[in-house]
Formats: sequence, C-alpha cells, structure tokens
Amino acid sequence: MNRWLPALHFAWKDFLHEWRISACLVLALAAVLTPLLVLFGLKSGIVTTLTERLKADPANLEIVVLGNGRLETPWFQTLSADPLVRFAAPRTRSLAATIDLLADADNGRRVLPAVEMLPTGPGDPLLDNRPVPADAAQAVLSAAAARKLGVGPGGRLTAVVPRSSGERREAASVSLTVLDVLPDSTLVREAVLVPLPLLVAAEDFRDGFAVPDLGWPGERPAPPRTLFASVRLYAAGIDAVAPLAAALTARGLEVRTRAAEIEQVRAIDRVLSFLFAIIAGIGATGLVLSLAASLWANVDRKQKDLALLRLVGFTTAPLVAFPAAQAALTALFGCALSGAAYAAVAAALNRVLAENPTRDEVVCRLTPEAAGAAVLLTLLFALLASSLGGIRASRIEPSQCLRDV
Repeated sequence: MNRWLPALHFAWKDFLHEWRISACLVLALAAVLTPLLVLFGLKSGIVTTLTERLKADPANLEIVVLGNGRLETPWFQTLSADPLVRFAAPRTRSLAATIDLLADADNGRRVLPAVEMLPTGPGDPLLDNRPVPADAAQAVLSAAAARKLGVGPGGRLTAVVPRSSGERREAASVSLTVLDVLPDSTLVREAVLVPLPLLVAAEDFRDGFAVPDLGWPGERPAPPRTLFASVRLYAAGIDAVAPLAAALTARGLEVRTRAAEIEQVRAIDRVLSFLFAIIAGIGATGLVLSLAASLWANVDRKQKDLALLRLVGFTTAPLVAFPAAQAALTALFGCALSGAAYAAVAAALNRVLAENPTRDEVVCRLTPEAAGAAVLLTLLFALLASSLGGIRASRIEPSQCLRDV
C-alpha cells in the first residue's frame, strides 16, 4: 500500500511534465466527447420539448367518445377510480348540450346561439388552476365565445334553453356569472363550461320535464338520472391515452384520440436514440483505441524509468496504476473541456433554434444525471483503454534499467 501513493504522484508529475502530449490527449478526447454531448443534448431537448408540448395541451389527453350511448352511473364511478383517468364527467345527448347565451353590451344586446355546453368539475384539465363553477349560476367561457359576447371574468350572461312541443315554443333561462375566460391555446371553439346539473336540467327541459330547482315549468319533474349518453374524458398522461382508449373500444364505444401525434413523438425518440447509439458506439470505440495506443506508447517510452521503479521495490500493481492514473486524468480534464464546449454550443443552439423562448423551451438540454453518466462512462472507457498500457507495464523487468549502464 505504501507504494501506491508514490506511483500516483509520479503519474501526476509525469502528466504535468509532458504537458504537450497530455494536452493533445485531452483535446483528442474532448473532440470525440463534445459532439456526443451535443447530439445527446439535442435528442433529449427535442424529445422533452415535444413531450412537454403534448402534456401542456389538454386536447392530447382527451378521449372523445363518438355518438350517443347508454352509460350507467356506476360505470362512471368505476371509470373515475381508474388510475389511467385524470378527469371524467357524464355528458348528455349532444343535441341537448347546447344553450343560447345573451349578454348586454354598450352597443346593445349580443346573442350567441347554440353554444356547446361542456360539463366540468374539480380536476378538469381545461381549468387547470382556474376557478371551478360550483352551481348552475356559474360558468367559464372559451375565448371565442367571450369575444363574440363582449364579456370577461365577472361578467353576467343570460342562458336560454328553448324547446318545442308541437306548434308551441317555450324557453327557460338562468342567469350566469362568468368566473373566467379560457385562452385560445386551451379551447379554440365556442363553448361554455358549466356544472353537470345544468346540462341535465337543459336536457330534461327539452324532453318536456319540469326543473323545480331552476323554476323551469314542465308536465312533471324528471325521474332520477341513472343513464347518460356519453362521457367527457381525459387520460392521466400521454402514456395512458392508448390503453384507456383500448379499454373503451373493448366496451363497444367508438373513440377518437390524438394517439397519432403521441406516436410521432415516440418515433422521433426511437430514431434519435438509434442514431445516437450508432454514433456513440463509433466514437467510443475510436476513443478507446486511440487512448489505448497512446498510453501503450507512453509506457513503452518510459520502460527504463518504470524498470527503475521496479528495481527500488515497486510491485506490479502500482506500476499498472501509473497508466491508469494518467488515463483518469485525461478523462477528467477532457470531460471538463468538453463540458465547457457543450455549454457554449447548447446556448447558441437554444438561442437560435428555440421556437418559443418565453416558455423556456430548449432544443438542446443535458440533465445533471446525463452529464454525470457521461463523466462516469468516459472515466470507465479511459480506464479500459489504460489496461493495454498496464499490461505493458506489468511485463517490465528491473534488469531493463541496467542494460545501458
């Protein structure tokens, strides 16, 4: 053990003494490692940005159930408890899920007929951290609907539900307070988000029933609701979209998702991973061979010096540690240099290629975990390359330092 520290000390001193050769080895390693870091950063940044865009758009998590069915209340309870589900709300018939909105503006009354009603509640991805309508007197508007009505948060609306019975036409109304307005990036079409009881009330009223809670007339109150025509459904994540859609399809429901867009991102990830694996494999092989040849030549040049160390009592293990220590020094300095070069290149790429800097999107990103893995792998490859020089050092005999005396 007492020979290990001197051997490492000699390796450090020799590394500094022959700084030109050492610098060439460090530069050669950095020349191989920097492009690999940039390539991996691009792969990680592009895929991460595309994935975050998918997650940021609730439409990518939505599973649209087509047509009208007969879905029972217990089924919704089971569906909501599914870990694949982020949000699920029963929906009434599509023809009944519309409402006329009226707003008083400075230039007169504005009317927006047949606005789509969407059932909402706690956990709705469209609302995110926005206020949730708590009763039939509150609503959240899409930006498109708010613009046409000329209202904003805190505004007042009159919601009108018309119905026809033979030649007789009737209408019921309820006053709504606009809690918030969704941006176009969240919901493009004209729609109003309301609690489920308002959708049920509108459908019951159109079917000829009375709605006592809202004071809407009818022949008789509607029976307790146990069946719904459809569901407004969002998956827990982009990875849950496909299995959740498959489960609904197996139940006999026809669904539409954005699985194609999600699969495109996965395909990009697979292609970039394949390209990176090939290039990284070629680069690592060249690095190991180049460094191994250099360390072998370095040990070969210092045969007499190493033989002298063997003569004064150094065993094989400390002599093998000599090229290993120099390989580790080369790897660490090379990683530091390539890290600095990567940082400069990544900053330039993100500044020039980022489409939306305001959202902190980047095209080249290297996580601390990936950077640490790169350093460890480089160190491992360097030590592997040093084994060739270590084998050469282990074969040096003490007598070699006496041949030229």
